[in-house]
Amino acid sequence: MVFDIEMIKAAYAQMAERIEAARGVVNKPLTLSEKILYSHLHQDQALEAFERGKSYVDFSPDRVAMQDATAQMALLQFMQAGKKKAAVPSTVHCDHLILAKDGAEEDLKNSITASGEVFNFLESVSNKYGIGFWKPGAGIIHQVVLENYAFPGGMMIGTDSHTVNAGGLGMVAIGVGGADAVDVMAGMPWELKFPKLIGVKLTGKLSGWTASKDVILKVAGILTVKGGTGAIVEYFGEGARSLSCTGKGTICNMGAEIGATTSTFGYDEKMAEYLRGTGRAEIADLADQIREHLTGDDEVYANPEKYFDQVIEINLSELEPHINGPFTPDLATPLSKFAETVKENGWPQKLEVGLIGSCTNSSYEDITRAASLAQQAIDKNLKAKAEYTITPGSEQVRYTVERDGYLGTFKEMGGVVLANACGPCIGQWARHTNDPTRKNSIITSFNRNFAKRNDGNPNTHSFVASPEIVTAMAIAGDLTFNPMKDTLTNEEGKEVMLDEPKGIEFPVKGFDVGDNGYKAPAEDGSGVEVVVAPDSKRLQLLTPFQPWNGENIHGMKLLIKAKGKCTTDHISMAGPWLRFRGHLDNISDNTLTGAINYFNDQPDSVKNQATGEYGSVPATQRAYKAAGVPTIVVGDHNYGEGSSREHAAMQPRHLGVKAILVKSFARIHETNLKKQGMLALTFSNESDYDKIQEDDTIDIIDLKDFAPGKQLTLSVQHTDGSIDEIKVNHTYNEGQIEWFKAGSALNLIKQQENA
Repeated sequence: MVFDIEMIKAAYAQMAERIEAARGVVNKPLTLSEKILYSHLHQDQALEAFERGKSYVDFSPDRVAMQDATAQMALLQFMQAGKKKAAVPSTVHCDHLILAKDGAEEDLKNSITASGEVFNFLESVSNKYGIGFWKPGAGIIHQVVLENYAFPGGMMIGTDSHTVNAGGLGMVAIGVGGADAVDVMAGMPWELKFPKLIGVKLTGKLSGWTASKDVILKVAGILTVKGGTGAIVEYFGEGARSLSCTGKGTICNMGAEIGATTSTFGYDEKMAEYLRGTGRAEIADLADQIREHLTGDDEVYANPEKYFDQVIEINLSELEPHINGPFTPDLATPLSKFAETVKENGWPQKLEVGLIGSCTNSSYEDITRAASLAQQAIDKNLKAKAEYTITPGSEQVRYTVERDGYLGTFKEMGGVVLANACGPCIGQWARHTNDPTRKNSIITSFNRNFAKRNDGNPNTHSFVASPEIVTAMAIAGDLTFNPMKDTLTNEEGKEVMLDEPKGIEFPVKGFDVGDNGYKAPAEDGSGVEVVVAPDSKRLQLLTPFQPWNGENIHGMKLLIKAKGKCTTDHISMAGPWLRFRGHLDNISDNTLTGAINYFNDQPDSVKNQATGEYGSVPATQRAYKAAGVPTIVVGDHNYGEGSSREHAAMQPRHLGVKAILVKSFARIHETNLKKQGMLALTFSNESDYDKIQEDDTIDIIDLKDFAPGKQLTLSVQHTDGSIDEIKVNHTYNEGQIEWFKAGSALNLIKQQENA
């Protein structure tokens, strides 16, 4: 089935003209990223040679995608915008609220019972506003998008940081907060700071144990979790063209872990094959006609140093498998050195669980390569020493791999097939363990491995690798095992080795599916009623945030000075809290509970300056709010990295926090704060972070002069009577300052709608 073909035809019809106009203005050859960006400028955006990393630009994305955890808040906001229908093709995918516990069938049934109220809300609001709905069990948003909606040269935004997965089909696909999605669905322009460009030249060809996953594991090690911030990573070269489309998707997917705005590849034969193999030959035919516009100019790839801000080169023929972690996705170790590294660091050598699948690695190719190792375990009489789970990315993949016998192979090896959902990747996993506090090791083919991410246990050492390495490690049950050279003792006491994995890009008999899980919306949704029960614990209609009163802010108390890494998981945890994603007040009870207090090295323990007592962060903040006391949060570098969840911005705003002051922000979180009418500030001098004390009272003394490019001044009053005056920076432009004044971007939309 081909969705939205007329939209794609229209996008392709104007692409050549727009690219030529852009080339004339910038007066140089263009990268693929620039071609897509310039061809998606909003109609009111003047064409100019935008400055990378500085110019704020308005775009018109082709489509919007939302997953169930973030769609709740996005659609609750959209309901306030006064629109009758989404202005661009949009979809909702139910994948986050399905707990992985006992196996696919039982887990799906139980999750639909537990979260039925939310699923029914999402289905009804989608039906009313012309939004496509993918029901629970249909698959993970990013795999479903790749199979059904992604198209070369397109631009999409999605309310999940791994929206970038669609770069595997040549899109510029960007993870955003729900407020950004609301803007686009309401017909407004979408604003983005024009990205910098990082070029990754791939030469050679993968072979043996090395997989596409190893490319991004290597890149993560080079760039770190901050190295891609504010940039699009564009892959090119003969090595890029040799990778399967889904392999490209894997690389783009995990680009979120280096902070990249997105990642993408130029259109090639592998993409055309994937489009045709997933029933979209019509799109492949259209793309073939404008092929030269769907990849970077030849001059760019011939002399990349002249056109990219940074260039990395990787020879796929020499690349070896990598394992990244624990506790961060950028700690990259080649397989040949991993056993030694495990021992040197004292990481738990025994492997307790291996998990494959998720939105990052659940393609037919991934499954077949892993299954080839599972079959070897069966044939060579090896019993898997670790638990082993498989999470298919979509019902189409699951149905096809079951038809072709691969799920049976996993089950025979002792594997458990989970529902087509996010499950353990986002903490929706009922871990089988007799001691939830024990130091232990797991390995996954997922994308993210921050502490407590998978199972809520800060002592779980989570490592990331390709599905085939994960499978081999699960068979061995030992992190020091190197499948490329080590033997295993089978049930008969014989020493055996695993052969190289073998995979198939496309099923020989083609993809198939019984029920793909899609529900089209009503042509006219005006008669559809969306009901939210007033006493619901899961859903809550929103009340607009209050606008700025036009005054400077005096008397702010320090709520918390966060120490070290503070991701959106630390600010608004997932796992069991996902059930409150549609209820702002209830979910606010997890606000910053994972952040480490600089002054006592404890999570969820901060001083209430009014009482002198220590308590939880949200309870302390609610006490300040009730007393009418403004507060500020102080943080470290890359504050808000990780998931795109806007709850991490909405919750402090709802609880009464006035400003977030940090050394640096992750891109999506900074935008989310701005959208919700919060002050997102950075230290002009990072050492001023050290001046902030536990009992400080802080004023913003020149907020009345809030203007683009102009620093603000904070007066920090200490209990000994001394005062530090510090300068802080911000990145607000004129439009974003109007969001702040109105109380939120949504408030401004409503004002303009009613004007």
